[in-house]
Amino acid sequence: CLEGWTALSALAQATQKIRLGVMVTGNTYRHPAVLAKMAATVDIISNGRLIFGIGAGWFELEHQVYDIPFPPIGERLISLDESLTLIKQLWTQETANFTGRHHHLHDAPFEPKPIQQPHPPILVGAGGEKIALGIVARHADMWNTFGSPETFRHKIEVLAEHCTHIGRDPDEIEKSVLISTTFSSDDNVQHLIEDYIAMGVTHIIFSISSSTDPQLLHHFAEKVMPTLRH
Repeated sequence: CLEGWTALSALAQATQKIRLGVMVTGNTYRHPAVLAKMAATVDIISNGRLIFGIGAGWFELEHQVYDIPFPPIGERLISLDESLTLIKQLWTQETANFTGRHHHLHDAPFEPKPIQQPHPPILVGAGGEKIALGIVARHADMWNTFGSPETFRHKIEVLAEHCTHIGRDPDEIEKSVLISTTFSSDDNVQHLIEDYIAMGVTHIIFSISSSTDPQLLHHFAEKVMPTLRH
């Protein structure tokens, strides 16, 4: 596949209305200050249409073949938490200072700022209930994970517990699921969407392959989506 962030810059120039983002950026691949600058650049080029998607990183083989460090999951989650903290500082403060286990900033300037204020919406891809969903509660405007509607019902309850612990309203966080579908009648996608909504999901994202029939996609957009907007 193409590199995501440079592709987003091209898409930002070729479009005017759609929201843009990577689903999701692995935190392990780039220094967070560099990633913050990349994201701010795309937000500026797109005139404020970026959704900043990020996760702890998971694809171990890719790290091995390219000699990219791949620490244990606990350390990757600590690094993700630190990265989100310092990225938000860079986006919102004149200069940023941060001292963590994995990352440090020393009177770091950051200009120009993203267009969206106070910063682009942050989407965190995570599923772990003890630590990862706590990171979602602290940092995310949107949250994405995988699983059945029943799995989402449970994880939404766990996320709400993390939010309550830090005094945050869990309704502030959009709960999103990524669905793979061909939009054929065999997929029964409308019923699946309704099941997710019933469990508390508030944002549906479709993974569409190049083999999807465009006519089926147009039919879904024109006939089915309007019935789901409520």
